Amino acid sequence: MLRNEFVRLSDSSTVIPLLQDIIDETTLKIISSTIDAPKNVFQICYDNKIPLSSTYKKIRKLQQEGLVSIEKIETDGKGKRVALYRSKIKSLDFNLKKESILLQLEQNDGLFA
Repeated sequence: MLRNEFVRLSDSSTVIPLLQDIIDETTLKIISSTIDAPKNVFQICYDNKIPLSSTYKKIRKLQQEGLVSIEKIETDGKGKRVALYRSKIKSLDFNLKKESILLQLEQNDGLFA
């Protein structure tokens, strides 16, 4: 059985840029749609009714941030290689108080590396 781990970030210089990258509708749809199972870009677009070009751009940025990864690569019916993406985040909690800021990310089945 896999145990979920938490990553806690409390440095505002790290937390704020990460939140800025995550908090937009397209990014939230990509992350939430790939929590339970890996999906290719076309599945993500179809399931969430988002444009293909926006999805590719957001996935690339999420990969750079370490929030989404390629879980596997398959070959489609035409012999083309297709990447299946999966969210590394299972849940996210944000806590803001007068003197502190805390972002807690629950790892998705040990996918943080």
